[in-house]
Amino acid sequence: MNHQTYLKQLLDATIKNNASELHVSEGYCPVMRISRRLVFLKKEKILTAEDSKNIAFALMTEEQKEEFLNEKEIDFSYNFEGRARFRVNVFYQMGTVSASLRLILGKIKSIEELNLPSRVRKFLDYTQGLVLVVGPSSHGKSSTLAAMIEEINHNKSYHIITIEDPVEYVFKKQKSVINQRELHSDTKSFSRAIRSSLREDPDIIMVGEMRDSDTIAAAITAAETGHLVFATLHTNSASQTIHRIVDSFEGAQQSQVRAQLASSLIGVISQRLVPANDGGVVPACEILFNNPAISNLIRDNKIYEIPLVIETSLESGMISLNRSLADLARRGIISFENAVSYSNNPRELKKII
Repeated sequence: MNHQTYLKQLLDATIKNNASELHVSEGYCPVMRISRRLVFLKKEKILTAEDSKNIAFALMTEEQKEEFLNEKEIDFSYNFEGRARFRVNVFYQMGTVSASLRLILGKIKSIEELNLPSRVRKFLDYTQGLVLVVGPSSHGKSSTLAAMIEEINHNKSYHIITIEDPVEYVFKKQKSVINQRELHSDTKSFSRAIRSSLREDPDIIMVGEMRDSDTIAAAITAAETGHLVFATLHTNSASQTIHRIVDSFEGAQQSQVRAQLASSLIGVISQRLVPANDGGVVPACEILFNNPAISNLIRDNKIYEIPLVIETSLESGMISLNRSLADLARRGIISFENAVSYSNNPRELKKII
């Protein structure tokens, strides 16, 4: 087997089938994830340990191979013939090499093309503060952030710095100046890059993921000091996001962090990609905008009351995840069963529908 040629065939097939992921492991044929379902390529041969290793190594530079052999796992981005990029994770399992590749299409989809609610655009009117895009892994957070940054790029002249691991969507020159920094190759840590960016005259800072308290603290400080900061977190709701941020700090610091969040937070987009009735996926979104009521609840540590404020603030642009799911189900875009399975509160959803 020519592993470089076979890799090209697999990547071609991933793009052709609009698969979100490609998995390569010893003992299995190649596997794609299409519309959130795993699809086994049964016409392809079962991969040996040598096959999966050579396919994974065909993706890597010599430096990346050396890092992988030392660290036993590695994240990086792979540019496939200028047609698409892949976010790649290579890892060991049971002593053999496996790889998971996430497809990142070359074209950045717009807010409309992603079927995001138009009220998301309201976040783009601000010039300082913190906007969080949250949700489970593989539910479109990076695509949503890219769509928002690209809209700004088309319409406003700003200096935008992105800090990512790895760089996924590559922005092209429009009205803004965009510098994209990748963890490991361009900077040693998210928090260090954020602090450094404050000396680089940014208008907007995009943080690929807030993984630890140092990164969270740096992002909040950047938002407080006159910058518009976009960031992601792996959480399931707006209220859980605020809990996660506060709980990242020691007890004595938590009241200060709540006060900072109460004043600097612009809002939260919490999203799920739900299988659509006509194939593909569609986002269901909970949207929170900070207002005096939300700000007071954060400051007073009454975060558990935030879902009720979201539920009763439809006129100000907020929407709960259940209302978003119910709307999609009523319009026949998703099934009732999928709406229930993706809900944080199925009993309440059934009442709404």
